[in-house]
Amino acid sequence: MAGEVQQENAKEEDSEKSAGKIKLEKWLNKSMKIKMTDGRTLIGVFLCTDKDRNVILGSCEEYLRSPDVDDREDPRILGLAMIPGHQIVTVHIDENDNNDQGIL
Repeated sequence: MAGEVQQENAKEEDSEKSAGKIKLEKWLNKSMKIKMTDGRTLIGVFLCTDKDRNVILGSCEEYLRSPDVDDREDPRILGLAMIPGHQIVTVHIDENDNNDQGIL
């Protein structure tokens, strides 16, 4: 009986992991905006994450002020960037973004 309960718990954990994994796979190659604890905003293409919630963005740009304000600043081009998970405040995904368009 204890073995059955453990198997059920393992199945539930697998289905939860699968749902999270599916969500992350949908986010791959989508435009992502990350606001950090120090006030900076990073915008780039989501490439991967890890168990510590670190995020890798490609073609990343850094803004010292929010890019949404009227007085826009020129971004600092970072290229490939690793953002420590403990520094992330919010994450926004552009679900409509399709970076595969036009690529054959």
